[in-house]
Amino acid sequence: MPITYTPGPPGPDRRSDRPSRRDRRGRGMRGPGVVPVVPGTPKLRTARDRFDSLALAVISEIDGRWSSRLGLVEYAVEDTPQVPDDWRTDQVPLSSLIRGTGATPSRIVLFRRPIEHRCETRSDLEAMVLTVVIEQVAELLNVEPQVIDSRYQQD
Repeated sequence: MPITYTPGPPGPDRRSDRPSRRDRRGRGMRGPGVVPVVPGTPKLRTARDRFDSLALAVISEIDGRWSSRLGLVEYAVEDTPQVPDDWRTDQVPLSSLIRGTGATPSRIVLFRRPIEHRCETRSDLEAMVLTVVIEQVAELLNVEPQVIDSRYQQD
């Protein structure tokens, strides 16, 4: 005698009029949630892109006010500093300042990962980037950080 199967009503958590949100093995959706417009470029901004735009906004504001006294300054963002093998302190630098000589411009480098590591929220990150840039510009001009920007608070 052949066995026939008659499906019963859908279960309490399943509606037949709505497609399932999971695949048949219950792992959920695979692949990107947003398809990029240009293949190979992410649709959503990465952490690096967000940090770069934040740093650019802070640097543009400070450099715009002090460009006449600063002269030619190059700004850069790197992921991490390269510390020598005999580095003795427990702290990792957040930035570096290389003073220019003659035709070479001064250079201020922000290190993204150490700065992000010390911040819990977006507002903390904004305050930390502002503080680091103010301190480096103040060091370059040999003035107190409060002169550069009144928002500076030494912690």
